[in-house]
Amino acid sequence: MVGFKWALLVFALIGLVFVLLSVFGAARWSRATEALHARMDAARSPPAVTRYDPRELEGLPAPAQRYFRHVLTEGQPMIAAVTVQHEGSFNTGEQQDQWRPFTSRQRVVTRRPGFVWDGKVQMLPGLPVRVHDAYVAGEGILHPAILGLFTLVDLRGTGEVAEGELMRWFAEAVWYPTALLPSQGVRWQAVDDRSAVASFTDGAVHLRITFRFGADGMVEAAHVAARGRTVQGRVVPTPWEGVFTNVQLQEGMRVPMSGEVAWLTPEGRRPYWRGTITSLRYEFAP
Repeated sequence: MVGFKWALLVFALIGLVFVLLSVFGAARWSRATEALHARMDAARSPPAVTRYDPRELEGLPAPAQRYFRHVLTEGQPMIAAVTVQHEGSFNTGEQQDQWRPFTSRQRVVTRRPGFVWDGKVQMLPGLPVRVHDAYVAGEGILHPAILGLFTLVDLRGTGEVAEGELMRWFAEAVWYPTALLPSQGVRWQAVDDRSAVASFTDGAVHLRITFRFGADGMVEAAHVAARGRTVQGRVVPTPWEGVFTNVQLQEGMRVPMSGEVAWLTPEGRRPYWRGTITSLRYEFAP
């Protein structure tokens, strides 16, 4: 009987420690997220052009023109920032699929380009891994931590990490489509009637992404020849693509609300993110 009481006490103490760690970790993670937002906002600049004018489409590849004419309306204010909330599943396995549910909140600014993805991946019931995936003031950041306390990976930098994170911002611009306009710094090059290459530069990072368009004019997929993939703590350049579906009207713009992201490995296509937007909140240029 005494042994049973001691066992209950030990379990109660373990439970209390776990709760305290969870609360402390969540508070600490929240402060780190706010600090990233503050850094990103400090680097912001106002857009040079504040309203969409269809005349800026002159000379663009035909599929890009069709896309903008389908997605935007004349006089549409430029998007300055957006807050996105997602839910879905994340593949945490490197060799075999291990899909785990996640929820996230992502803050994006369009000039200077930046985003902070604040995700919570449920590895086990009650045991979340919190993730910062971000591009802030020219720095790329990937930082997952159990309970927000115990770091699994901490990649930060202005080289390959920054390039990979800015690629994400650029591909996801279909959620904030005015950021893809020529007046916002994007250059378009024709490929064929259903695809075009978009290029963009931020500081020392220069990107090229191939966008593929559907018969309805919407972006179906974004593809890059090499993006930094984290494998056992190392960054390995790997072909990458995002596929977009479930187009809906949001604030007068047509945007995809669901998607899947995958690495195109020598062994085959390997999806690692499947998600749906549950909330979009735009901030427009005045």
